[in-house]
Amino acid sequence: MYHVSNNDAWSWRGKVWRLSYPIILSNLFIPLPGIVDTAVLGRLDDESYLGGVALSAVIYSFIYWGVAFLRKGTTGLGAQAYGAKDMQEVWAVLFRAIGVAVFLAILLIVIQIPIAWLSFWAFEASEQVELHAQTYYYIRIWGAPASFLNFVFVGWLLALQDSKRPMILQIIVNLLNVLLDLWFVLGLEMTVDGVALATVIAEYSGVIVGLYFIFGRRNLWPETGLSKSVIWNWQKVKRMTVVNRELFIRSLLLMFAFAYQTAEAAKMGDTFLAATVILGHLFHICSFGLDGFAHANETLVGQAVGAKDRKTFSAVNRASFELGLLVALGMSGIYYISGDYWIGFFTDLPELITVSSEYLIWMVLMPLFGMWCFIFDGIYFGSTHVVETRKAMIISVFGYLLSMQILVPTFDEHGVMAGMCVLMTLRGLTQWYYYPALRDSIPIRKKA
Repeated sequence: MYHVSNNDAWSWRGKVWRLSYPIILSNLFIPLPGIVDTAVLGRLDDESYLGGVALSAVIYSFIYWGVAFLRKGTTGLGAQAYGAKDMQEVWAVLFRAIGVAVFLAILLIVIQIPIAWLSFWAFEASEQVELHAQTYYYIRIWGAPASFLNFVFVGWLLALQDSKRPMILQIIVNLLNVLLDLWFVLGLEMTVDGVALATVIAEYSGVIVGLYFIFGRRNLWPETGLSKSVIWNWQKVKRMTVVNRELFIRSLLLMFAFAYQTAEAAKMGDTFLAATVILGHLFHICSFGLDGFAHANETLVGQAVGAKDRKTFSAVNRASFELGLLVALGMSGIYYISGDYWIGFFTDLPELITVSSEYLIWMVLMPLFGMWCFIFDGIYFGSTHVVETRKAMIISVFGYLLSMQILVPTFDEHGVMAGMCVLMTLRGLTQWYYYPALRDSIPIRKKA
C-alpha cells in the first residue's frame, strides 16, 4: 500500500480541499429550491400540495439522476484526457456529451405521456396528491434539454480542475429558482405550477451561463483544430457508450431504492409522506455536501489514471476519506443540535412538525453511514471503472430490499427510515470490496 509523508499528506489534503470546497458550496445551493418549495407549500392550507411535489420529484429523480451519467461520465473521461494532455480529446468529450444530452432530451419530451402513465400507476397516493403531481410533471418536463446540457457543462469544467465556475453556475441557477419560487407562489398566488415553472426558467438561464464559461476556456483549444473524425471516433464513442450505460444502470437502481422508500412512506399516510420530504431535504444537504469530495475525487483520480500515476491516485483517495469523515462528523453534530429548528423552517403545521421530529435521529446518523459510499463513487467515476460500481449497486439494492421486508413490518415508519442507512452502508462495503483490484490496475509511474 502506498504511504505518504506528513508533508505530502497535508499537501494532498489542501489540494483536495481547494477543489472540493467550491463544489461543496455550490452543492449546498442545489437543494435550496426544494427547501423553499417545501417551506412555501408547507404553509398552504393543504398537505396535498407538498405530497404532490414530493411524488413528482421522485419521477424526476429517476429521470435526472438516471441521466446524471452525462456529468459523471464527462468528468471521468474528460479528466483522463486532460491528465494525458490530449486537448483534442478533452474537447471531443464535450461535443460527444452535448450530442447525447440533446438526443436524450428530445426523446424524453416525445415519450413524456407514457412515462407519466407508468409512474403515476406505480404509486399509491391520494387523488388530490396525484392531481398536483401531474400538474408539476407536465410543466417541469420542458426543462429537460437545459438540465441535461447543464450536467455536461458542469462535468466538463470539473474535468479541467475548475470547480469555481461550476459553483457560480449552480448558485446562479438555484438562487434564480428560489426568487422565482417566492414570486410565483407568494406573489402571484400560484401553487405547484409556479414551483415547476420557476425551475424550468432557472435551468435555461444556467445554459446561457454555462456556454459563457466554456467559451472562456478557448485557450485550451488544440492548435491542430478538431475534426468530425476525432469527435466521432468509433472506439471513443463506444467507450463513452459503455461508461454511460453502466452509470445509467447504477443510477436507475439507486433511484429505484429511493422510489421504493417513497412508495412505502406513501402507504403510511400523507403526513408521514410529507415528513419524509422534510427529512429528505436534510439528507440532500448532507449528500450534496459530501458529494463535493466525490467530485474532487473524480477530477483528481481521472487525471491520475490518465497520467498512469498510482502514487497520486492513492494519495488523493486517502486525503478525501480523511476530510470526508471530518465533514460527516460535523454534519451529524449540526443535525443533532439544531435539527428541530430546520424542521420548523420547513413547516408550521403542528402535526407535521411532531412526526418529522420523531424520525430526525436517522438524519443525524445518515452522514456517518453515507460518507464512505459518496467518496468511493468519485473514485470509480473518475477512473471510469464503472462495471464495478454497477455490480456494487446491484448487491446493495438487493440487500436493501431484503432488509425492508424485515424492517418495515417490525418497526413500521422507523423501519422505512432505517432502510436508507442500510442501503448507504451496503454501498460503502461493496465498493470497498472492489477497491484493491482497481488500485492495483493503475501503473506505478516511474521517475524520469
